[in-house]
Amino acid sequence: MRHRIAVIGGGPAGLTFARVLHRHDHPVTILERDPAPDARPPGGTLDLHENLGQLALGKAGLLAEFQALSRPEGQAMRILDVDGTVLRDWQPRPDDRANPEIDRGQLRDLLLGPLDVRWGSGVTEVVPGTRDGVLVRFADGRQETFDLVVGADGAWSRVRPAVSSATPHYTGVTLVETSLDDVDTRHPDLARLIGDGSVAVYGVNRGLVAQRNSGGHVKVYAQFRAPLDWHTDLDRHMGLRRRAGLDAGLDLADAEAEAMRSSLLALFDGWAAPVLDLLRHGTAFVHRPLYVLPVSHTWAHVPGVTLLGDAAHLMPPLGVGANLAMLEGAELAESVAAAPGPGDRDEAVRAFEEQMWARAGRLAKITAAGLERLVSPDPTEALALFDEVQPS
Repeated sequence: MRHRIAVIGGGPAGLTFARVLHRHDHPVTILERDPAPDARPPGGTLDLHENLGQLALGKAGLLAEFQALSRPEGQAMRILDVDGTVLRDWQPRPDDRANPEIDRGQLRDLLLGPLDVRWGSGVTEVVPGTRDGVLVRFADGRQETFDLVVGADGAWSRVRPAVSSATPHYTGVTLVETSLDDVDTRHPDLARLIGDGSVAVYGVNRGLVAQRNSGGHVKVYAQFRAPLDWHTDLDRHMGLRRRAGLDAGLDLADAEAEAMRSSLLALFDGWAAPVLDLLRHGTAFVHRPLYVLPVSHTWAHVPGVTLLGDAAHLMPPLGVGANLAMLEGAELAESVAAAPGPGDRDEAVRAFEEQMWARAGRLAKITAAGLERLVSPDPTEALALFDEVQPS
C-alpha cells in the first residue's frame, strides 16, 4: 500500500528522507518555499560524521559519491591566541574519513539527484485530523491533503505548531558571517593562516572562526555575546561608539557593509592584525543570532504529522545539527517504507519520535554546554573543549 507522503523543506533532513524513500521505490512529495535550488546562497561547509551524516548517505546509496566530492583535508583545525600565537594545530591523517567536509551546495545537489521538488511551494499551515487526512495550506491559497506530513522546514517551522507550542529562544550569542573569495590568489597570507581546514581564535566572550570551502571560498564567523538588539545602540550595548566613531545604531541591511565591518573591527580591537584581516577583507556581512529550542523538546504524538532536524530540536551549530537531521531523515524513511498499512505507519512514526527525542535530547545538552564554553568569559574553556574532542 502506498501512502500519500509530503516532506516540507528541501534541506539536508528533508532531502535525505525523500532520497531514502525513493531508493525504496516509495513516492514522496517535496515542498520547498525557495523558487529554485540556487535562489539563495546554500551556506558554508559541513563535516559529515561517520556515525551520523555518512551513515545516512549510506542508507541513501550515496556514500561513494560523497567520498568523491568531500574534502578529508578540511578536517584540519588550528587555534590561535588573540595575539596570533598558534596554540593548537591538528592535521588529519591521510586515511582519516571520520569527518570530511563538503560544501552545502554540493551536498544538496548530491541528495537532489532524481528527486522531483515542488519549488516555490511556501507552506503557511498544517492541519491534522481532517476527514481526508492532514491538510496543508500554501501561501498562494492552494491546499492539499496527505496521509503523512513531515516537517523538515527548519528553525521557524510552519509544521511545528501542528504538534507543539514550543518556539525558539535566543541563546545570547550572535554570529556575523562574512566571506572571502579566491583566497589563495587574492589573500595568500590569509590562505596560509587558515590552512586546509579551519582556524579559530577565542577571546573574552567572543571568537572568530574562518573555514575553508571548496574553490578558494572561505566563510568567516564572528561570534560574541550580546543582547538581541545589540545593533540598535552600540554605545549602550557594546561600548563601541567612542572607539569606532560610529553612529548610535547600525543598519543591518547596509548594502555596503562598512558600518558592520567597522563595528566588528572595534569589537575585536587589539587582536592580531592578520586575524582582523579576516574581517577587513570580508565581502558581505550576514547577521545570524543563534536560537535554540528547549533542550528536551518533545510533544504528544499527533497522527499524520512529525518533525525532523531543526524543526524538532534546534540546537547550537556545533557540527551536530545537520548530521543528526540527515540520519533522522534516513531512519524515518526506512521505518515508513517498511510499514504495510496506515496503522503500522503511525506506530512506526511514533517509535521513531521516541528514539529521536532521546538521542536529540542528549546531543542538545552537549551542544548547549559547548556553546557556553566556546563563547565564554574564560577563553581557556574553548581550548579545553577542543582538546577533549580532537584526536591527540
